[in-house]
Amino acid sequence: MYSRNITDNVVEALQDTPTVFIRGARQVGKSTLVQELAATRHPAQYVTLDNATVLAAATSDPQGFLAGFSGPMILDEIQRAPRLLPAIKEAIDRDRRPGRFLLTGSANLLTVPTVAESLAGRVEVLTLWPLSQGERAGRREDFIDRLFQGKFATRKQGLPQADLLEGIVAGGYPEPLGRVGQKRRAAWFESYLTTILERDVRDISNIQDLGALPRLLQFLSARTASLLNQSEVSRSLGIPNSTLGRYMDLLEGVFLVFKLPAWTVNLGKRLVKSPKLYVADTGLAAHLAGADVKRLQVEPELTGRLLENFAVAEIMKQATWSDTSVRLYHFRTTAGREVDLVLEDSAGRVAGIEIKLSATLEAKHFAGLKALQGALGERFQAGVVLYSGTDVVPFGERLWAVPVAGLWG
Repeated sequence: MYSRNITDNVVEALQDTPTVFIRGARQVGKSTLVQELAATRHPAQYVTLDNATVLAAATSDPQGFLAGFSGPMILDEIQRAPRLLPAIKEAIDRDRRPGRFLLTGSANLLTVPTVAESLAGRVEVLTLWPLSQGERAGRREDFIDRLFQGKFATRKQGLPQADLLEGIVAGGYPEPLGRVGQKRRAAWFESYLTTILERDVRDISNIQDLGALPRLLQFLSARTASLLNQSEVSRSLGIPNSTLGRYMDLLEGVFLVFKLPAWTVNLGKRLVKSPKLYVADTGLAAHLAGADVKRLQVEPELTGRLLENFAVAEIMKQATWSDTSVRLYHFRTTAGREVDLVLEDSAGRVAGIEIKLSATLEAKHFAGLKALQGALGERFQAGVVLYSGTDVVPFGERLWAVPVAGLWG
């Protein structure tokens, strides 16, 4: 069993907040995490709403259902019984002791206005993503903290290319990581997508015809790490723009994709405002794109997209437990200067990250970071180009080349 780096954050939240909601895609390990907490650091009664009998009881009489339990409760897969949420609100309003309810959900219920209103001021939300590379190795990564401190040891941190590509293709879902061979992983991903479409999507949507969703997800996987042009996607797939918008919201709502918003701070430049779109797990993206390690070794364009997706997802995972609280963006001017990932902390300090497939770097690879540095002055803390080489190399004031493996090494 893998140790999850977000565990301490969950325990801390339970010590001062009435309700804690752990959201994340199906099969990322939410149930395992909360059951472990119930047995160790947060004794509570565990109830899963994936059980048909339990679900029927919770839905028919939410107040009576909750009244049948005493002490702290864990309600797993809460999106299956949204009628419980007003009852939870009433229970909290009567008794605001910390740690009363620990909820998990495979769909983002907070996008539903009535649900968000019910839990406003009563819940802390934490997101559990697929396993990070550090979690796979039993390590708590601190790359974001080191980035803002400008601390990069100039030592070899590289990884053989085949191992890096295997990490991309494998992804971070615990179950397929335990399967031997690409064929068995592919079978899991196919079954997984079917389950999500038949259960989780329908839990939060009244859309009846979901047949276009697999095709849309496959299309997005082949173009991951790109600016999202919804009109172009609509034309390519023949899906009306209004329908496509709902489909995109659904895929994001069940944590299969995520958007990186544009960083649009006023720098006296014309900035691109479209978000970039990523698939939440590169194992799933590679499966949908029909990419294995051998294909990635000969198709640099697809490999570059998946590598960027991989690095951005790893940093996003680390942001859920990092001591340095950050928001993530991308930056691009209409003149073509860009930075793949911009991190801004609560004090307004900024760091930038570029991701390159190349094993060697030149000064030109830092052009976007230097433009950002020049515009921000002292607000700019650090700029890093992640690459597939082996050495950490300083490239000027507050600029470094860092191997991709430095994210978790």
